Amino acid sequence: MNYKGVIFDLDGVICFTDKYHYQAWKKMADDIGVYFDEKINNRLRGVSRMASLDIILERSEKIYSQAEKNILADRKNELYKTLLHQMTPADLSDEVKSTMDKLRESGCKLAIGSSSRNTKLILKQIGLEGYFDAVSDGTNIVHSKPDPEVFLKAAEFLGLDPADCLVVEDAIAGIDAAVAGGFAGAGIGEAAGHEKVTYPLNTFSDLLNL
Repeated sequence: MNYKGVIFDLDGVICFTDKYHYQAWKKMADDIGVYFDEKINNRLRGVSRMASLDIILERSEKIYSQAEKNILADRKNELYKTLLHQMTPADLSDEVKSTMDKLRESGCKLAIGSSSRNTKLILKQIGLEGYFDAVSDGTNIVHSKPDPEVFLKAAEFLGLDPADCLVVEDAIAGIDAAVAGGFAGAGIGEAAGHEKVTYPLNTFSDLLNL
């Protein structure tokens, strides 16, 4: 590993909470009579909660005020947090944990860079509370990806320059954010095919070969 620090997105990289997001958005949309399916849900990956809500409401015949949108977003988040309590350390794969352990043993600092405001709850549920050297999440940023703020904050918390950090992402918006912030980006899943990605990964453990 040629980098002093590695900054990981959470959802879709360290663990997978997509199904819980989908179930919560689906329940909220059903409650207000707005059509929502998996195809629409795919557009929400790497997007902030309010921006996700705006995408869902594109199919609504009603025009919602900002106050009403805030209520809907809060409702979704409460549903989501309830579902997150179903997560356990079994939701953290052996490959991910052993890879991160080996990166740490090699001298790398490790951080989370996630737009989620539920990051700390998720880390606690999967047994990674206190594991990372720094956590930058939705509670300490103003702008979500593709703005690089969450990664810039993570690098700042680590005491490293962006050029010395590698960002690991599964979303297109996340790679865009990494590039905008001056970071190298390792892409997994959908992000591996992004034209701007520095390192396309087939599996998480490929990080050990960089």
